[in-house]
Amino acid sequence: MATFLLVHGAWHNGRSWDRVVPLLEAAGHRVIAPSLTGYGDKAHLLSPEVGLGTHIDDVTSLIERERLDDVVLVGHSYAGMVITGVANLVPERIAHLVFLDAMVPENGESAIDVLPVTQQLVDLAVDGWRVPPMPEQPPPLALFGVTDPDDAAWLREMLSDHPVRCLQEPLQLDTPAAHTIPRTHIHCTKGQPTGITRRPVPVGEQARELPTGHDCMITMPVELTGLLLEAAK
Repeated sequence: MATFLLVHGAWHNGRSWDRVVPLLEAAGHRVIAPSLTGYGDKAHLLSPEVGLGTHIDDVTSLIERERLDDVVLVGHSYAGMVITGVANLVPERIAHLVFLDAMVPENGESAIDVLPVTQQLVDLAVDGWRVPPMPEQPPPLALFGVTDPDDAAWLREMLSDHPVRCLQEPLQLDTPAAHTIPRTHIHCTKGQPTGITRRPVPVGEQARELPTGHDCMITMPVELTGLLLEAAK
């Protein structure tokens, strides 16, 4: 039995994994899909002070509080920043890192460094600190790649603003052991927005693809689950 810790991306919350959690559990694994500070059941904690460090602390504290080991740590989108920071703090607890259509930072980088187009979102922040969800666009981009009207309506209900500080805080990666954790990169190949350029996957790290939009946990949960189970082997 593996322990999967699923970390949602910007604007989303833990409910975004609702279609994946039961599939992983049916395969015999423990699954935890928390909402980060400022989202879901923690939406009331949203403030200008919430940053990348806050979210790294959320996940690290959960791992330590629950005494989790051999964790398959999955980060979607912005949460690639989060899981990288967590692995730097508790590498001995992590068995595998999965970057799900995610940002993959190097030492000293912020989300803006990884994805420069993010600065445009910061420039449009409400009250100088709240970044609203990405606007819905015609297919195939749609709402984070979710084109089904019912699914889009469900997703729309869970979205909330993202603090600017999450995008501006740099990561300090100073733990050599974190670099030895196996990594898998899952890329969603349909409807990639203009200005999004993925970095090459380093030699020795696994790369997989799903022919769907960004929110593959909603649009292709069965196929995504298969790739997550593969990573856990």
